[in-house]
Amino acid sequence: MSVVEYEIDRPLVRFWLELSRSRLAVVGLVSTTALVLVAILAPIIAPQNPYDLTQIDFLDGELPPLSISPSGQTYWLGTDAQGRDMLSAIIFGLRASFTVAFSAGALALVAGTTLGLIAAYARGRIDTIVMRLAEIQMSFPAILLALMLLAVFGRGIDKTIIALALVQWAFYARTVRGAAIAEREKEYVLACRLLKLPRWRILVSHLLPNVLPPLLVIASVQLASAITLEATLSFLGLGLPLTEPSLGLLIANGFDYILSGQGWISFYPGVALLIVIVSINLLADRLREMSNPRLKR
Repeated sequence: MSVVEYEIDRPLVRFWLELSRSRLAVVGLVSTTALVLVAILAPIIAPQNPYDLTQIDFLDGELPPLSISPSGQTYWLGTDAQGRDMLSAIIFGLRASFTVAFSAGALALVAGTTLGLIAAYARGRIDTIVMRLAEIQMSFPAILLALMLLAVFGRGIDKTIIALALVQWAFYARTVRGAAIAEREKEYVLACRLLKLPRWRILVSHLLPNVLPPLLVIASVQLASAITLEATLSFLGLGLPLTEPSLGLLIANGFDYILSGQGWISFYPGVALLIVIVSINLLADRLREMSNPRLKR
């Protein structure tokens, strides 16, 4: 085998070659990666910590974009009513939004995958109970269910993560169950049963690797959905607290100032949220096409 054939045969290389056939998917991947890096490096790259009172001057409140304060600091996107730099607030808001979305997605992925594998392998009563719970949960609009859960849990970043995970687990469970049922009756699983391998080993070592591809697509779609849900909840005042604001809370903070002429307070966080959602969806659309032969044709 030549070096070129070996490189193409490697899974990551083949994945990148398939993904790079869509320019929009590449744009989505690059922009999403850049936004995540900005969120991670927020304390380093942000001009100021907008939630450190020692760095905020209330006399700089409601300054328009490209304003220069008496101290010589340039506010590229202006300031809000409290004198916080909007660029810094958006960077820290990205961090909060991604933290909630990734954490909720990880919890939902683990819970949904586990329940889906158990339901597919055990079948019978366990399968019926898990699937009925998933169907009941999916019969409610996601935002309505999240509102109900946060009304019970209260406000906070940890409670928002748990609420979003409870909203999303059913999507993973149904996807994993459908893929695992198809794998359950194949020869390699039957051979494992004949060898009397432990059930957990069959689930983890044999079934799980074969149901991962569709999970990648579901995870990318649910990431964008989680960010949207969190922004909506924060805008309604039920999501993150004021001490850890996300993009949705930044939009809500400037909503009262739109009619008075300070529209930039809500506009720029809204643009940032739009860029995040579009970037993730561009990547998710390509992943969905790659996983579905009909869409690829």
